[in-house]
Amino acid sequence: MRHLLITLTLATACAAAPAWAADDKKPTAQQNKMTTCQKDAGEKKLEGKERQAFVNECLKAKPAAAEPAAKTQGEKLGACSKEAAAKGLKGDDRNKFLSECAKG
Repeated sequence: MRHLLITLTLATACAAAPAWAADDKKPTAQQNKMTTCQKDAGEKKLEGKERQAFVNECLKAKPAAAEPAAKTQGEKLGACSKEAAAKGLKGDDRNKFLSECAKG
Protein backbone atom coordinates (compact mmCIF):
# COMPACT_ATOMS: atom_id res chain seq x y z
CA MET A 1 0.00 0.00 0.00
CA ARG A 2 2.81 2.40 0.91
CA HIS A 3 4.64 1.71 -2.36
CA LEU A 4 1.44 2.33 -4.31
CA LEU A 5 0.94 5.68 -2.60
CA ILE A 6 4.53 6.74 -3.31
CA THR A 7 4.22 5.64 -6.94
CA LEU A 8 0.96 7.54 -7.42
CA THR A 9 2.44 10.66 -5.82
CA LEU A 10 5.49 10.55 -8.09
CA ALA A 11 3.37 9.89 -11.17
CA THR A 12 1.13 12.85 -10.36
CA ALA A 13 4.14 15.13 -9.85
CA CYS A 14 5.70 14.03 -13.13
CA ALA A 15 2.45 14.53 -15.01
CA ALA A 16 2.00 18.03 -13.60
CA ALA A 17 5.59 19.17 -14.27
CA PRO A 18 5.00 20.19 -17.92
CA ALA A 19 2.03 22.30 -16.85
CA TRP A 20 4.19 24.14 -14.31
CA ALA A 21 6.88 24.74 -16.90
CA ALA A 22 4.36 26.06 -19.44
CA ASP A 23 3.22 28.76 -17.02
CA ASP A 24 6.72 30.23 -16.87
CA LYS A 25 7.09 30.62 -20.63
CA LYS A 26 5.68 33.89 -21.92
CA PRO A 27 5.83 34.79 -25.60
CA THR A 28 8.73 36.98 -26.64
CA ALA A 29 8.22 40.34 -28.32
CA GLN A 30 9.06 38.73 -31.67
CA GLN A 31 6.49 35.98 -31.10
CA ASN A 32 3.87 38.58 -30.20
CA LYS A 33 4.72 40.53 -33.34
CA MET A 34 4.44 37.39 -35.46
CA THR A 35 1.03 36.64 -33.96
CA THR A 36 -0.15 40.17 -34.69
CA CYS A 37 1.14 40.09 -38.27
CA GLN A 38 -0.50 36.73 -38.92
CA LYS A 39 -3.77 38.00 -37.46
CA ASP A 40 -3.65 41.12 -39.66
CA ALA A 41 -2.97 38.99 -42.73
CA GLY A 42 -5.95 36.80 -41.83
CA GLU A 43 -8.22 39.80 -41.42
CA LYS A 44 -7.19 40.98 -44.90
CA LYS A 45 -7.91 37.46 -46.20
CA LEU A 46 -4.45 37.20 -47.76
CA GLU A 47 -3.22 33.83 -48.98
CA GLY A 48 -0.12 32.32 -50.52
CA LYS A 49 2.66 34.62 -51.69
CA GLU A 50 0.67 37.77 -50.89
CA ARG A 51 0.24 36.63 -47.30
CA GLN A 52 3.91 35.69 -47.00
CA ALA A 53 5.02 39.05 -48.41
CA PHE A 54 2.65 40.92 -46.11
CA VAL A 55 3.86 39.06 -43.01
CA ASN A 56 7.53 39.57 -43.99
CA GLU A 57 7.01 43.32 -44.38
CA CYS A 58 5.03 43.46 -41.18
CA LEU A 59 7.83 41.74 -39.27
CA LYS A 60 10.46 44.07 -40.76
CA ALA A 61 8.50 47.17 -39.78
CA LYS A 62 9.70 48.94 -36.71
CA PRO A 63 7.24 48.94 -33.86
CA ALA A 64 5.15 52.03 -33.37
CA ALA A 65 6.37 54.31 -30.66
CA ALA A 66 5.34 52.68 -27.46
CA GLU A 67 2.78 54.59 -25.50
CA PRO A 68 3.79 55.15 -21.93
CA ALA A 69 2.35 52.41 -19.79
CA ALA A 70 -0.56 53.47 -17.63
CA LYS A 71 0.56 53.99 -14.08
CA THR A 72 -1.02 51.99 -11.33
CA GLN A 73 -2.80 53.90 -8.58
CA GLY A 74 0.15 53.25 -6.26
CA GLU A 75 2.64 54.63 -8.79
CA LYS A 76 0.50 57.73 -9.30
CA LEU A 77 0.21 58.30 -5.58
CA GLY A 78 3.98 57.86 -5.13
CA ALA A 79 4.71 60.44 -7.84
CA CYS A 80 2.13 62.82 -6.38
CA SER A 81 3.62 62.36 -2.92
CA LYS A 82 7.08 63.29 -4.19
CA GLU A 83 5.64 66.34 -5.92
CA ALA A 84 3.81 67.39 -2.72
CA ALA A 85 7.04 67.01 -0.75
CA ALA A 86 8.91 69.11 -3.30
CA LYS A 87 6.26 71.82 -2.91
CA GLY A 88 6.53 71.60 0.88
CA LEU A 89 2.84 70.80 1.35
CA LYS A 90 1.68 69.51 4.73
CA GLY A 91 -1.53 68.56 6.50
CA ASP A 92 -4.83 69.30 4.78
CA ASP A 93 -3.13 71.08 1.88
CA ARG A 94 -1.06 67.96 1.18
CA ASN A 95 -4.07 65.65 1.43
CA LYS A 96 -6.12 67.84 -0.91
CA PHE A 97 -3.25 67.99 -3.40
CA LEU A 98 -2.73 64.21 -3.29
CA SER A 99 -6.42 63.60 -3.82
CA GLU A 100 -6.58 65.85 -6.89
CA CYS A 101 -3.25 64.67 -8.27
CA ALA A 102 -4.10 60.97 -8.02
CA LYS A 103 -7.34 61.50 -9.98
CA GLY A 104 -5.53 62.84 -13.04
